[in-house]
Amino acid sequence: MSMHPALAAEIDIAGVDGCKAGWVAVTLRRGGQLAAKVCGTFEDVLAGLGGDAVVAVDMPIGLPDFTHHGGRGPEVLVRRFLGERQSSVFSIPSRAAMYAADEPFTTIERWYEMHRIASDVARKTSDPPRGVSIQAFGIFSKIRELDRLMRDRPDLRLRVIESHPEVAFWRLNGAKAMALPKKVKGSVNPAGMEERKALLAANGLPRAFLDMPPPRGAAEDDFLDAAAVLTVAARRARGEAEPFPDPPGRDAYGIPVAIWA
Repeated sequence: MSMHPALAAEIDIAGVDGCKAGWVAVTLRRGGQLAAKVCGTFEDVLAGLGGDAVVAVDMPIGLPDFTHHGGRGPEVLVRRFLGERQSSVFSIPSRAAMYAADEPFTTIERWYEMHRIASDVARKTSDPPRGVSIQAFGIFSKIRELDRLMRDRPDLRLRVIESHPEVAFWRLNGAKAMALPKKVKGSVNPAGMEERKALLAANGLPRAFLDMPPPRGAAEDDFLDAAAVLTVAARRARGEAEPFPDPPGRDAYGIPVAIWA
């Protein structure tokens, strides 16, 4: 599907979100072709793009050794923009907590046990002491996958950036938080989805594309979130995106720590 020229870039760009089957990517090739697909690994996402592609991903990049109130720092900065949507920005615990549960889980009992272990480590590496939410723990494996890739491939650090869908929508909406929630009690809220689709369509994404069923293995909201952070990748490619904080911080491995909008 052809893309509105307002978002076209001279290089490949992508917006990516985690999903049940791995990662859902909304890609815009330099020739203007727009597509969505699900990849099993983040490396698979990159393999389908040009070597200079800019990718915005709804997943934390850069992990702290110790956290203070509100998470790493970027989370605190962007929550103030989001009004009632600020709870969608999870607090990210320390790297030690992130890797305390680094194993595949074969039973639900082991899953809960490892959540308790990660929370114990998180409390010891935060002030005030804070455990790990169930929601955040659910994406730990993807955070580790991305962290390992950024540690192993420093060349990616300037072109694979962290974003957040609600921050992307805030930017598209004239620096105003969205009025409606995307989900209510864990279920997709049709009115909130419509509000966001209309905003993306007004900013260059074809409505017919946004109305397509999500790729197999991704939920409707995962697909929409990937489309939202694609707009941040487009701004980054044009040199217009803004990091929070500015300039980005750095973790112990030199990985930039910022949420881009």
